[in-house]
Amino acid sequence: MINRSLLRIKVLQVLYAYLKNPAPSPSAAMKEFRFSLDQTYSLYHYLLLLICDTTAYAAQKLENARHKNLATEEDLHPNTRFVDNAFAAQLAKNKDLLEYIKEHKFSWTESYPEVVRNIYEQITASELYQNYMAQDSSSYNDDKEFWRSCMHEFIPENQELTKMMEDYSIYWNDDLNIVLSFVLKTIRRFEQESGADYQLLPKFRDDEDLDYAEKLYRIAMENAEEYTQLIDGHTKNWDVERISFMDRTIMVMAVTEIINFPTIPVNVTLNEYIELARDYSSEKSPSFINGILDNIVTKLTNENKIMKAKIIK
Repeated sequence: MINRSLLRIKVLQVLYAYLKNPAPSPSAAMKEFRFSLDQTYSLYHYLLLLICDTTAYAAQKLENARHKNLATEEDLHPNTRFVDNAFAAQLAKNKDLLEYIKEHKFSWTESYPEVVRNIYEQITASELYQNYMAQDSSSYNDDKEFWRSCMHEFIPENQELTKMMEDYSIYWNDDLNIVLSFVLKTIRRFEQESGADYQLLPKFRDDEDLDYAEKLYRIAMENAEEYTQLIDGHTKNWDVERISFMDRTIMVMAVTEIINFPTIPVNVTLNEYIELARDYSSEKSPSFINGILDNIVTKLTNENKIMKAKIIK
């Protein structure tokens, strides 16, 4: 689930903090980096669980309505399509999800009921919900697509959820949209025939990705001063003092990858870190960083210091 693009973001966040304040030991910094990855994987499970807990909240509301002293005909015979959603029922029994939630002892309903209530109210007030509930019948794929649409439409901008995430984990600040994309992918790939045995996404595609991230972080920390000097040597037409710390950190990571990861093509590295600059730095940073890194690649190639001799077009 945690791919290399997301790993680069995580390395950038922790490396930036470390270089700004190198008080923690390198081993403590590495421990913090690993913990940030654990937190990202937790968010993946918790967002899936939100579907189950919101459905359970809706079911409880229907049950409470049935037992009102002056229950209406609608209270006694409600439309149960939402609470009977086949995909939500399957997810609530998923073995991977249940095992993870049991181990981490997390519940939206118990700890953050306001988030569940807010999500439920957003959904039920929507045209998406009205159209879904008005259908004569719904298939498993209809039920699955309904929840995929709900997660896509209502999760990114939900203020209660955003507030909860800020309070719960500092590592979630930039994770939501990326992790949500994996949640949507997971929903799309669910199969009714798999029942409770459908396998959720693993934390990493393989061990190589984690090794890559830890090596990138460690080498960048150890060589930050040397690589910064290399970068400064190619900024003669710039006021070095005015180059942002974020731009420097991004370029340190890029140089680290260019020199120490011969299997990653140079153009892949350049594209990835220019994208990071677009998301985490100023409007002019991508073109600035691209120009500096191009010059560095030319210099290192001429000096035979990198194996990747040419930028692949």
